[in-house]
Amino acid sequence: MNYIELSIEVTPIEPGRDILIAELAEIGFESFVEFELGVNAYIQESLFNEDEMKQLFSFNSSEFKVSYHQNRIEDQNWNEVWEKNFEPINVNQQCYIRAPFHEKKSNIEYDIVIEPKMSFGTGHHETTYLMIEELLKMEVKSKKILDMGCGTGVLAILTEKLGASEIVAIDIDEWAYENTVENIKTNNCSKIKPLLGGAECIAPHKFDIVIANINRNILTKDMDKYADSLCSNGHLLLSGFFDSDTELLINHAEKLQLKIKSKSIKNEWTLLHLIR
Repeated sequence: MNYIELSIEVTPIEPGRDILIAELAEIGFESFVEFELGVNAYIQESLFNEDEMKQLFSFNSSEFKVSYHQNRIEDQNWNEVWEKNFEPINVNQQCYIRAPFHEKKSNIEYDIVIEPKMSFGTGHHETTYLMIEELLKMEVKSKKILDMGCGTGVLAILTEKLGASEIVAIDIDEWAYENTVENIKTNNCSKIKPLLGGAECIAPHKFDIVIANINRNILTKDMDKYADSLCSNGHLLLSGFFDSDTELLINHAEKLQLKIKSKSIKNEWTLLHLIR
């Protein structure tokens, strides 16, 4: 599978970079690597729409200035690309996410080894970090978990390490699905069932905790399916959106009889913890 890489510089860097990442995610870009002046964004070549991209970058104004160049990257180059960019992530001295070529860190309770490749969810992005923080606070032991839009499978792997009894990890992207399968094996997990597909894969399963770290449009479209899959008093964790979208998502959740338990924010990226 070939990918298109956009190397984008934006001024001012904050909040310009975060706005760009959110907007690019809406048109199909699935992975992002931040650098000092901007971000490298990646999309499957078959999904790349140049007209949509140009329309997005037309937001150059007195407030933001954007420049970019485009590159086509062959499938076989991804391991090398990620090894150059992927650094370990330490979440609250509790969870350490690293690649196989990094040394294991001592005095960390949850050590997770990820072959990141092109899948979203290494812990670098604020939304994945927020999800990990929230899961570390929760009672996960013996619970049934759904990781919707699992990416690398990092959140599903964490829930198994936290003692979950059954985990279903779903992603519509074949690359992400294969990456999740690989990372499950790498971390010696036995309770995660990976599935290739979308929200249609959820039924007839029921879950105590549903994790959905995707984007605002998908969350809104599929929230009813997430809610239907929850057990009584089940928990729904949503992320992948800015705080400016919180009211829209809460209003949608309330129509589904979901109540907000808490909200977390990191650099304007937001997590909602809802309860049925």
